[in-house]
Amino acid sequence: MSEAETPEAGQTILEHLNELRQRLVWAVAALTVGTVIGFFFAPAVLEFLIAPYNNRVQAISPTEPVEIYFKLALVLGGVVAMPFILYQVWLFVAPGLQRGEKRFAFVFVSSAFALFLAGIAFAWFVLMPAALSFLRDFMPTIFDANWTAREYIGFTSTFLFWIGVSFEMPLVIYLFARAGLVSAATLREQWRLAVVIIAVLAAAVTPSIDPVTMLLAMAPLLVLYVLSIGLARLGQRQFERSMAVEA
Repeated sequence: MSEAETPEAGQTILEHLNELRQRLVWAVAALTVGTVIGFFFAPAVLEFLIAPYNNRVQAISPTEPVEIYFKLALVLGGVVAMPFILYQVWLFVAPGLQRGEKRFAFVFVSSAFALFLAGIAFAWFVLMPAALSFLRDFMPTIFDANWTAREYIGFTSTFLFWIGVSFEMPLVIYLFARAGLVSAATLREQWRLAVVIIAVLAAAVTPSIDPVTMLLAMAPLLVLYVLSIGLARLGQRQFERSMAVEA
C-alpha cells in the first residue's frame, strides 16, 4: 500500500472532513442520550447540591425551577457523555500521532481529568461546608439567608469549576517547562512570589472572605506548587533533550 493510500497519511481533506463529521455526529448523539439520562437523575443531583445549604432554596420567577432543571440535565448529559466524546476525539487524532505522542496524550488527559476531579472533591467536601457556614451565618440578626435557586446553583457550580481548574497548575507548569518557558530553578527561587500569587488566586476562587476558607484553599495549591517544581524539572530535561536532537 502506498503512502497516499494509508489511513494515517493518505486521506484527502474531504475524507478528513467526512471523518470529522462522523465523529461530531456520534458526539452529539452521545450528548443527547446523556441529557435524557440527566433528566432522570437531575432531581437527585439537585437535592445533593442543596444539601450543604440545609434549607430550601427560593424560586422568584415562574420559570426558574424549570430553567434550572433543564440546565442541570444538560450539564449531567455532558458529564455522562464526556468519556465517549473524548474517545471520538481520540479516534480522530490518534492515527496522526506517533507512539510516544499517543502515550503522552493519554497520560496528560488522564492526569488532567484526575486533577480536575480531585479539585472538585476537595472543594465540595472541605471548602464548601466552611464557606457556606460562614456566608449563611454572617450577621444573622440583620440578614436572613434565603438564597434563590438560580443564585445558589450558579454560585456552587462556578466555585467547584474554578477550584477544579486551579488544580491543573502542575500540568500547566509542566507544559511551560517542556516548551522552555520556565525552569525548576526559577520556580524554587521565586517561591515567595508564588505564595503571594496563590494567596490571590485562593482569595479569588473562594466564595467567602473569611481567612479560614482562604487558608484551606491555599494549602493544596501550595502542595501542588511543590509538585510542579518536580514536574518542571522533568519537562526541562525533555526540552533540553529535544534541543540536543535538533542541534
